[in-house]
Amino acid sequence: MELTVRNSNGFLVPVAVGDLDTYCQTVHSIPILSADQERNLALRLRHHHDLDAARQLVLSHLRFVVRIARGYSGYGLPLADLIQEGNIGLMKAVKRFDPEQGVRLVSFAVHWIRAEIHEFILRNWRIVKVATTKAQRKLFFNLRSAKKRLGWLNRKEVDEVARDLGVSPEQVLEMEARLSSQDTPFESSNAENSEDDIPAPIAYLSDPSTDPAGQMERLDQEHYYGQRLQQALEALDPRSRAIIHRRWLQESKSTLHELAAEYQISAERIRQLENNAIKKLRSMLND
Repeated sequence: MELTVRNSNGFLVPVAVGDLDTYCQTVHSIPILSADQERNLALRLRHHHDLDAARQLVLSHLRFVVRIARGYSGYGLPLADLIQEGNIGLMKAVKRFDPEQGVRLVSFAVHWIRAEIHEFILRNWRIVKVATTKAQRKLFFNLRSAKKRLGWLNRKEVDEVARDLGVSPEQVLEMEARLSSQDTPFESSNAENSEDDIPAPIAYLSDPSTDPAGQMERLDQEHYYGQRLQQALEALDPRSRAIIHRRWLQESKSTLHELAAEYQISAERIRQLENNAIKKLRSMLND
């Protein structure tokens, strides 16, 4: 990692940061801006697109990103990645910050920093997404925080969480189940499986249709029976063959009455010819 900071002579110099601890020490050594300094830099950025002013605003607030990111260390994701995502949120906040609103940048940036970290957690916490809508995301983070204190929620606690967050108790229970579930590897990671081990999904989710040998065998069978059917159809008399084709093989099938009107015979006679043709086809295909 590398940061660009201003030295005692006022020049921007790159500083190599070898690990996370060194990075954290470095960002905490960068001075915090006073309200006047922050306002002047923000005005330079807003009115003159001064990139050096933007850089100074970002650098002076990196320590706050680290502090916020540490609050999400319980999700099992690398702190360095959380900090990196938070830094993206900080840069977005700096770009949108309006010093005329009378608030400090750190207060404005908290939302953007947390939003980027939240998105990163939801993308990477599990293989399957646990929250997609805005309400589910809010429920995810609030419920996980509540479960750290309460463990499994009873009915009263479920109702209280649902009321506080403006969701239904069923949504709270569903999210609680998602939080308690674990990702299962598709293939077993154990070299030796005991009888008590739960089988990996690969053992019961295999798709035989993807086997190359099976696919070739099915294609050969389809080709063979297709040829047999064509030969059997050619052995029928022209009228029976036409009836079978129009009643069974074409996309828009003809009715018995339509064929009866065309051949000037009764619908019952068409049905008899059809049944006789089908019996002949079955007999020839079974030989």
